[in-house]
Amino acid sequence: MNHFHYRDGVLHAEDVSLDRLAAEVGTPFYCYSTATLERHFRVLQDAVADLDATICFAVKANSNIAVIRTLGVLGAGADVVSEGELRRALAAGIPPERIVFSGVGKTRRELELAVDTGILQINVESEPELEALNAVALSRGKRAVVGLRVNPDVDANTHAKITTGRKENKFGIEWTRAPQVLRHARTLPGIELASIASHIGSQLTDLQPFRDAFRRLRDLIVMLRADGIAPPRLDLGGGLGVPYDERPAPSPADYAAVIRQNLGDLGCRLILEPGRMLVGNAGVLVSRVIYVKDGATRSFVVCDAAMNDLIRPAMYDAYHEILPVAQAAPDAARHPVDVVGPICESGDTFARQRALPPLAKDDLIVFGTAGAYGATMSSTYNSRPLVPEVLVKGDHFAVVRARPTYDEMLALESLPTWL
Repeated sequence: MNHFHYRDGVLHAEDVSLDRLAAEVGTPFYCYSTATLERHFRVLQDAVADLDATICFAVKANSNIAVIRTLGVLGAGADVVSEGELRRALAAGIPPERIVFSGVGKTRRELELAVDTGILQINVESEPELEALNAVALSRGKRAVVGLRVNPDVDANTHAKITTGRKENKFGIEWTRAPQVLRHARTLPGIELASIASHIGSQLTDLQPFRDAFRRLRDLIVMLRADGIAPPRLDLGGGLGVPYDERPAPSPADYAAVIRQNLGDLGCRLILEPGRMLVGNAGVLVSRVIYVKDGATRSFVVCDAAMNDLIRPAMYDAYHEILPVAQAAPDAARHPVDVVGPICESGDTFARQRALPPLAKDDLIVFGTAGAYGATMSSTYNSRPLVPEVLVKGDHFAVVRARPTYDEMLALESLPTWL
């Protein structure tokens, strides 16, 4: 469920019309709904209320500090994968004791910042990283609280570019080798082993891969306890998918039931790292039609948003619902069109042969379920400015990231003395 709906023939975000926002902010822009963010968090929170779980929002899905703070006020922590994301989480007011630092390639500087900040845990993904973190902690006169990320070799049956739990992937330590690495971790004076972590991929709409991964985690925990190793926490990662189209996705209650059935009796404190499921349906990208171009074999709707603003269709062949801001008549004829952006790439295409109601120059359109991996993956390709982000709450709105001017973009560069 989200809070984008038609009212008096115009698409609104909560109580704010998107045509009003377009007039005031300019297109393209991202718009997020506070009510949707709050609802999604509370639904997950209620589903796991009996599981002693800490919910750490995966900041990579949407790193806007206003979004992070909205979730943080509700009790969310943060799962970060870079120094920049850690600094964003702290700037948004997330307490260090609710921050997990994941990622396969943390630099020494990032490890130093994480140790100095005193975050909940650092998820180690390789033996070299474990040794490097031990050295960093000792140099700081501290012990680093660690979760060891295990790769359970489970196929998540999701897009190849966002699956992370197979042995061919770069993430984590192979689960059959994990006991040996864990035993070694216990001997390191700068390491405090606190958790076993796992994450098998993103946009999972089938619960079976979770069952398979959780069973392997369970077997590993039982084996470790028999060996006298009993980490108090389990970090289960994220990955639960959202419905981009008509196909349903499992509910948070369904997901929680799988956790409960497979891990609920182990007595471990749990860490969950949802991203997309909290923010995906809470955001849209609003764009304006520049031209409608009739070609020899098909028609093109050319809009002012582009692949640099929302790369998911180009990168993953991802589907996003496309709606006109001005509600079409129920009996309006729909015709197949290609919806494209202005970038000089054939890949700058949002939809091919999508049946849409008639659209004309200057009409506003919306790309749905764009709150996750939209703005956070955007770029300035073709020297296009990053688009604004707007947060709505009831009948109020605020620009929470401004569109930079061209002068501001150029000011980041300089000419060498020889030019």
